[in-house]
Amino acid sequence: MKNNFAKNSQHLCTFFPNKFQFNNFFIQLFYFILLSLFGYLGLKFSNPRSSIKPNDFDLFYTSVSASTVSSMTSIEMEVFSNPQLILLTFLMLLGGEVFTSMLQLFLDRFFNFTQNHSLKNESPPINIYQIELTQSDDNNIYNKDKIKYNSLRYLSYVVLAYLIIIHFFGFRFVTLYLAYIPSAKHVLKNKGIKIETFSLFTIVSTFASCGYVPTNENMIVFKKNSGLLLLILPHTLLGNTLYPSCLRLFITLLKNVTKREEFSYLLKNTKEMGYDHLLSPLHCWNLVVTVFGFIVIQFVLFCSLEWSSKTMEGLNLYQKVVASLFQVTNARHSGESVFDISTISSAILVLFIVMMYLPPYTTFLPVRDHTNIDVKRDQKSLVECLVFSQLSYLVIFIILICITERQSLKEDPLNFNVLNITLEVISAYGNVGLSTGYSCSRQLKADPMCKDSWIGFSGRWSTRGKFILILVMFFGRLKKFNMNGGKAWHLS
Repeated sequence: MKNNFAKNSQHLCTFFPNKFQFNNFFIQLFYFILLSLFGYLGLKFSNPRSSIKPNDFDLFYTSVSASTVSSMTSIEMEVFSNPQLILLTFLMLLGGEVFTSMLQLFLDRFFNFTQNHSLKNESPPINIYQIELTQSDDNNIYNKDKIKYNSLRYLSYVVLAYLIIIHFFGFRFVTLYLAYIPSAKHVLKNKGIKIETFSLFTIVSTFASCGYVPTNENMIVFKKNSGLLLLILPHTLLGNTLYPSCLRLFITLLKNVTKREEFSYLLKNTKEMGYDHLLSPLHCWNLVVTVFGFIVIQFVLFCSLEWSSKTMEGLNLYQKVVASLFQVTNARHSGESVFDISTISSAILVLFIVMMYLPPYTTFLPVRDHTNIDVKRDQKSLVECLVFSQLSYLVIFIILICITERQSLKEDPLNFNVLNITLEVISAYGNVGLSTGYSCSRQLKADPMCKDSWIGFSGRWSTRGKFILILVMFFGRLKKFNMNGGKAWHLS
């Protein structure tokens, strides 16, 4: 009886959650809130291109969208002046997963250094007769700690180099394309957008998986510029779903060139480094297969349903293939659009919703560490037992938004419907930014004061609805801390 009680008590909830994960969550939450407030103040006290300034809440909403790389729009992008576009670029860069993970590496280096330094200062005196017995063990521990710290230092520099190289070449290639292709150059000239600003903004946005573009129409205005789409497309994968695989490939290349022991250590000890994006070879291969598998599935379904639709009008065969590939790849996480999402069939929208819901490192053949599963189950905290699953929270958010927008759901059902609201919420949760937008032509009761604008669907919501979506954006940006939520709930 006593043994059974002891065995079962191991699975009971403890009061305190994992301290490291708990603190790390609040550090990142504070970081994104601070970044959003900084962006809001910068947008508020800088002048837009037009004489009419957007309201304060929409500025804060835009700042949160850029900081959490969600790209939900309530203000037309061409309203922002060149300094404001540069500020938004800065927010997207600092809010991107690769950059924030790099900051975490530098913090880990600092804490490891201070911890090792304090341990050396606090080490107890050793008896002279014990020196010969422990000298070899101490040397082994010291060498292991040293190689681990040096590997962590090298990893932080590798991520920084990866970040700089991708952005530099992306910026250069897009700038050259826009400078020498008249059709693309003409678009920016008519809109009064500088080529350099557009190139930097778009590359940073795509790599960070944000989806903002300085033009009102996003990439729709460039859907015939297949070369530009192909230059931007790789950044969608390099900064998100294929980042672990590309990072491992980069480290392998550096190991072969430099022959440094630290790079070999990084490749062989992925879990010990504690860097979430440094995955094992098997996990990386599974990730590559899954990513391209999802792209192929989406591409086939999208082309089969939309090939002869109004969406594809005016495009030749090559342009249709490139634009479709660009759209389905961005639908997973980046959110840039070459087609009007509201004109796409409902079946494809449901497929996009599923793709946006899936985490970036979803694999068809999941790689799990079975040795740690039981330990984690035995160490559940009270907080971990009470939290819901990701899907449960999303259902709650959708219900709350349906309540706040219930009047519009009754009076304007073609624009305000559950499918469009669900897509907007999942898009904000996945930090994607796809939106069906809003059209005055779909109103059942025509409003003579209604004016079409290039903003997202949520831009037409009430302030309360937008505030709930802000919470969804923060929740989605920090979802990695609750990926195992709801495990204490059993349906039987």
